[in-house]
Amino acid sequence: MALNLQASPSLSKFIKFALAFSTCSLVLSSTVFAQEGNATPFAAKTNNVVIYHDGNVLDEQGQTFQAHMSVIVMGETIQAVKPASQVTASELHAAKVIALTGKYLLPGLIDSHVHLATPPNDLFAKAVMRRQAYHGIPGIRIMADDLRPISEYARAAMAGEIAAPDIYSAALFAGPDFFNDPRTIAANGGIKPGTGPWMQAITEQTDLTIAIAKAKGSGAMAIKLYDNLQAELLKKITQAAHEQDMAIWAHGMVFPTEPKDVVAAGVDVISHTCYLAYQASEPKPMTYKNRFPVNEAALKNGDNALMDALFESMAKQGIYLDATLTVYQQYDKRLANNPDMNPRPHCSLSLASTLTQQAIDQGVKVVTGTDHIMPASETFPALFDELELLVKYTSLAPLAVIQAATINGAYILKQQDKMGSISSGKLANMLILNNDPSSDIRQLRQQFMTVKRGFILEPKNMPAITAEEMPSE
Repeated sequence: MALNLQASPSLSKFIKFALAFSTCSLVLSSTVFAQEGNATPFAAKTNNVVIYHDGNVLDEQGQTFQAHMSVIVMGETIQAVKPASQVTASELHAAKVIALTGKYLLPGLIDSHVHLATPPNDLFAKAVMRRQAYHGIPGIRIMADDLRPISEYARAAMAGEIAAPDIYSAALFAGPDFFNDPRTIAANGGIKPGTGPWMQAITEQTDLTIAIAKAKGSGAMAIKLYDNLQAELLKKITQAAHEQDMAIWAHGMVFPTEPKDVVAAGVDVISHTCYLAYQASEPKPMTYKNRFPVNEAALKNGDNALMDALFESMAKQGIYLDATLTVYQQYDKRLANNPDMNPRPHCSLSLASTLTQQAIDQGVKVVTGTDHIMPASETFPALFDELELLVKYTSLAPLAVIQAATINGAYILKQQDKMGSISSGKLANMLILNNDPSSDIRQLRQQFMTVKRGFILEPKNMPAITAEEMPSE
């Protein structure tokens, strides 16, 4: 059928443009080649088969090590977990075999509270992530940073371009008064704090559907509720986020909204045990910036009725507690070094531990966040301190703490189908130890190797962190 280009001037113009464009495209397609992608030195080869043979493998529930087991991995995925005696000679012949007799295999660990870009510093962030990846941490939860560099790290980590954990991020929501905080200024370079999709100033007039969609588009999988939000608005944000399949991660008190209203809103995870302690403290601080010590006298015995009710409500709703005992340990150290410190820390490690135990007694599930980065002089990331503090100061046994750092961590990231256990079909994320951590959590530091998405990282081969990347103290 012939086209009458004279019939409609506008149609004629459009068709001529389309023909010219298609002709140009044909010419370009014959002369321009696809650009090669970035190198992926930390990615497992797709068809490579590795058998981690004859080790002690932590079962799917994280409750016991099963002796003389083998894990068969193809590329980045676990293909099978079975008794070593059932691995055939042909399977062994066709694979790279790593003999693990006497070694202990557990899922890769998850640090559920990390900050890498407040402010952004590329060398620093990559050094932190490198240390995490080489020491058995293939997953981290970013709790409100500048998501512009974080999104690029997440892509590069997943592709195997850098040695780094997989990253799952939150966008921050707070009231307008919060956005003169120096950290928000640092994490919003180039724009007015509170106007970027990764850190938004929220009011009653905000279109929450759009605000949450913007946050999701910035690379976040969750909203972190921080400060200066009233109870009713907090509840609306939580409902709107869940409608878009976004998680809600919140501080224990979203000043001035008190802990019971944060819990009642139905958030998914609550961070910092001692912020919850404001429920049993009068008066309560009205803003994050004006925090003051909680009422330790009312809380120190671990039997406060208000806290029991709060923790019982958390357990019934399946709200996880990101206790961050490491934070309170650091507060204690700072206070010891400066007894006249002003303002004084709002809580101590002793009280944070007591309250965490009270939460555990009421059935609250714990995840393992640190909110702290160790200096370059330390070999291990802060997560190992957090796990040891939980064993030392609560009733959780070492394997229960490992569950908190694996299975529980995977659930709050909505990655339970991919992470959290050594299971067929999941990512090959494993920490392989020389010794059994079941009775001594410190054995997590006796590391043989890490496997991240099927790629082997040996701690002894990690490039040292330089003074340029990170301060020594």
